[in-house]
Amino acid sequence: MNISMIVVLAIIVAIALGYKTKINTGLFAIAFAYLIGCFLLDMKAGELIKTWPVSIFFVIFAVSLFYNFALINGTLEKMAMYLLYLCRHFPKLLPLIIYFAASLVAALGAGFFTVLAFFAPLTLLLCRKTGMNKLVAAVAVNYGALGGANFMTSASGVVFRSLIDNAGYSANSFIYSSAIFIVSFVLPVVVISLLIAVTGRDQKMATGSLQIEKPEAFNHQQKINLILICTMLLVVLVFPVLHLIVPHYDVVKFINIRVDVGLVAILFTVIALLLNLGDEKKAVALVPWGTLIMICGVGMLIQVAIKAGTIDMLASWVGTSLPTAIVPFALAIIGGMMSFFSSTLGVVCPALFPIMPSIAESTGIDAIILFTATVIGAQATAISPFSSGGSLLLGSCSNEEERNEMFPTLLFKAVPVCVIFSLISVAIMMILF
Repeated sequence: MNISMIVVLAIIVAIALGYKTKINTGLFAIAFAYLIGCFLLDMKAGELIKTWPVSIFFVIFAVSLFYNFALINGTLEKMAMYLLYLCRHFPKLLPLIIYFAASLVAALGAGFFTVLAFFAPLTLLLCRKTGMNKLVAAVAVNYGALGGANFMTSASGVVFRSLIDNAGYSANSFIYSSAIFIVSFVLPVVVISLLIAVTGRDQKMATGSLQIEKPEAFNHQQKINLILICTMLLVVLVFPVLHLIVPHYDVVKFINIRVDVGLVAILFTVIALLLNLGDEKKAVALVPWGTLIMICGVGMLIQVAIKAGTIDMLASWVGTSLPTAIVPFALAIIGGMMSFFSSTLGVVCPALFPIMPSIAESTGIDAIILFTATVIGAQATAISPFSSGGSLLLGSCSNEEERNEMFPTLLFKAVPVCVIFSLISVAIMMILF
């Protein structure tokens, strides 16, 4: 059996075993990564261990830890109640409000992880308060964080432009990244609106307005926590934006390259502890350790797949074996399959963007379609429990019961819905371009 097929089979088996036995899928993935990497690919043990996605682990850990203080002292709950109060006369539109709010913050430069780590607990809390459908809410907050971050001057947008430049399209990189943002921003509005219509029979959300009193004012501790949250968002936003405006200003450049969301979150965690905003042990205990093990363990197996040449094999197959009209759809599906277990920015785009020039040349398809289709397909499955978006949503669940309920919702409902609409959007792009 081909080594690439063995890797694909290992991924499928790891997921199946995790779902069947309720043992963390990440542990099965690490075991398979070890057996395949060290014994079939001749990787050294140290080389395999280095495939553990340290950056993803650290960002999720650090940001979750910081926002856990807002959970402990009730700041997030109070913010949810105020948002709920403001939307009391049109509760059915709450998912769209969440989407646009998350998109705005992400577009301003806060980044996908930061935005989702903040909005996910807030959104799930609103679900518990209002009866809002968790499928719709999860899609709204995940797409909001993704779509906003795809803005040309935001975190993901800048990465896309850089990768497109490196692929040889520097003259058109802004146009291509703009297309990615527009499609990834408009598509969710359609999806969320349709989901709201389909799930509109929910009696709790179908009434004319929510009967809710104006929440009490924030107490002193909560006000301080709010100030910390706003300050943190400001820190991770201001310098990247200033760097885009005045890229040659040495002071801004010096600070910008040293601003990291995870490290900033740790700094503010220390400040929160010094200000006695919550109990340290409780904050650490609320970190979604199981989710971290899952996403990082599967990430190791994906790196083994890249080492085995599975990704190169797929790229070669796409460019030479498929009918031209199917190629954009195939790229969307391949991107989705990869992002199902890993990061769009960290794995999918760096792996697939470099092969776009050869595919565009051999098929005659405009590169703008190929780049956009890949990103849209990849981000359609970012809500998977095994990917970054889904893992943060699972980590935001209040208890194990809610987490067990959310897992199949994301895996068997949210992912298929998002994939179907991503393929429809690819078809529309092919007509327009």
